[in-house]
Amino acid sequence: MLACSSVHCFREDKMKFTIVFAGLLGVFLAPALADYNINVNDDNNNAGSGQQSVSVNNEHNVANVDNNNGGNSWNSIWDYGTGFAATRLFQKKICIVHKMNKEVLPSIQSLDALVKEKKLQGKGPGGPPPKGLMYSVNPNKVDDLSKLGENIANMCRGIPTYMAEEMQGASLLFYSEKCFTTKILWIVNISFCGEKVAY
Repeated sequence: MLACSSVHCFREDKMKFTIVFAGLLGVFLAPALADYNINVNDDNNNAGSGQQSVSVNNEHNVANVDNNNGGNSWNSIWDYGTGFAATRLFQKKICIVHKMNKEVLPSIQSLDALVKEKKLQGKGPGGPPPKGLMYSVNPNKVDDLSKLGENIANMCRGIPTYMAEEMQGASLLFYSEKCFTTKILWIVNISFCGEKVAY
C-alpha cells in the first residue's frame, strides 16, 4: 500500500471538499434560481379563462402569466423588482400597466408555492374565492416605457400602453364603464375598466 505525502493527501481532500461543496450548492441554489412553467387547464371554462401558463423566474424576480383563450387571450407580467405589473390584451392590441398591490397580490415566493400546490394537488377552483382588484385605465398613452422597467418595456414596446390606477371604496359602487377581467389562476381577478378596454 502506498503512503500518501501530506501535500498529496491535502490536495486530494481539498478536491473532494470542492466537489461536495459544489454539489450541495447546486442542490440548494437551484430552487432559488428556478424558472419553471405550470400549465393549468380550466375544464369548466365557464368564465372563458381557457388555458393558463405561469412561469416564475426567481432569479429576475418576475412572474409571467399567459392566458390562451382565442380572441380574449392576454399576457401578464408581474415585475416584483420594479413594483409594476403589465397586461397585454391581444385583441385590443394594448398594454395596461399598474402598480402592484402587495397587500392583495402574492409575493413571488407565495406565488411560487401556490402555483406548485394547486398544480400538484389538483385543487384548482375548490379553494377560497379569489381576491379582486379593479383599475381605471387612463386614456393617455405612456410616453416613456423605460421608467416601468426592462421587462415591461420589452413586453409593451411597439403597442399603445396606458397606466391604470386602482379603484377603491365608493368609486367601485358608482363605476359604470365596461371592464375586461383577467382571472389569474384561482388567486386573483383583476379588472381593467375604461374606454380603451371596452369590447
